[in-house]
Amino acid sequence: MPKFKWTDKRELFCAEYLACDLNATRAAIKAGYAEKNAVKEASRLMQFPEILQRIAELKAERIERTKIDADYVLRQAVKLHERCMQEVTPKTDRKGEQLKDEEGNAIFEFDSSGAARSLELVGKHIGVQAFKEKLDVEVGAKKSLQELLREAAQDE
Repeated sequence: MPKFKWTDKRELFCAEYLACDLNATRAAIKAGYAEKNAVKEASRLMQFPEILQRIAELKAERIERTKIDADYVLRQAVKLHERCMQEVTPKTDRKGEQLKDEEGNAIFEFDSSGAARSLELVGKHIGVQAFKEKLDVEVGAKKSLQELLREAAQDE
């Protein structure tokens, strides 16, 4: 790797990296690198320990400045989930009277998409694998996964 030299463009790349949601290619373009070479240049820049160190410093400065860290985000996501799950909005008809289900129970509305999204954020933060789109599984055995599943089903 060539000798590292700090330039204004590299400093701007580090700042833009944070501003671009940790997208190195967009950061390179915003810092003034040619769009056609941005992927290659971003990859090259991210190999320099000095760049990685500067990005870490800028992240730490931002956390200190904003007082927003992983704990804060987790606490807020939990609060949001709890609020979204509250039965606070009664469902009413056109006359303003509360609707009831077939069993006579009052019907409430809640923000299901907000609750689901906040729960997903909390789950990702604490490492719950329930929200992974793809789960990588390594089986250190000579049997196929289907054979192992069949054996497990027979043991039940």
